[in-house]
Amino acid sequence: MHAHFMSGSLSRRGRPALALAVALVMASASGCAGTPAALANIRYDLGPAQPAASSGTGPALKVLDVSAPDALNTDRFVYRLAYSDAQRIAVYRDSKWTAPPAQLLTQRLRGALSGRGAVLAGDDGVRAPVLKVELSEFEQVFDGRSESHAAVTARATLTQEGKVLGQRTFVSRAPASTPDAAGGAQALATASDALVSQLVAWLGVQAYAAAQ
Repeated sequence: MHAHFMSGSLSRRGRPALALAVALVMASASGCAGTPAALANIRYDLGPAQPAASSGTGPALKVLDVSAPDALNTDRFVYRLAYSDAQRIAVYRDSKWTAPPAQLLTQRLRGALSGRGAVLAGDDGVRAPVLKVELSEFEQVFDGRSESHAAVTARATLTQEGKVLGQRTFVSRAPASTPDAAGGAQALATASDALVSQLVAWLGVQAYAAAQ
C-alpha cells in the first residue's frame, strides 16, 4: 500500500512537469514549422546592374525581348544534377526568380547597350538594325553534391531590313560559391553579366556600329 501510494503521488506530482514539457515541445515544434514558411518563396534577380560606361552617341538599335523555350519562360529556378542524371532538369521548390530569366536578361542587355546609343523597342517606327537574342540555357549545374556552376547560353542575330548582318552563339559559365539557390543565383548573375559584355563587344565590331 505504501509503495502504491508513493507511486501514485509521484505520478500526480509529475503531471504538471510533464504538461509543461509537452507544451514546450509543441511550442518548439511550432517555431520550427514556422521557419521553412518564412524561408519559402524566396525571390532572386540579377542584382544591381553596372552603370553604363558613357552616354551613347552611336547609331540606334532595336533590341527585341529575349526569347526562351517554355522551360525557361517561367519564374522557376532551374537546376541540373549533371553528376547523377544530366538529362533531367529540376526546379527549386521554395526559390524562384522575380521574373522569367528571359525578361531579366532583356533588362540587363538593354541597360548595357544604352551606353552605346539609343535602344529602341521592336515595334518602334524608327528604321534601325534589329537585335534578336534567343536564350537556350539558364540554369545551375551541379557537378557534384557540393559543387555547382552557372550555365548561360544564348544566340544573337543582328539584322537590318531583313538582311542578316551577323550571328553568334555566346556561352558563359561561372562557379557557385555555395551548392544552393543563393549560390546559384549569384553565379547566374555573374554569368549573365559576362554574356552581356561579350554580346556588347561583338556588336561593337559589327558594320552597323561604324555608322553615325
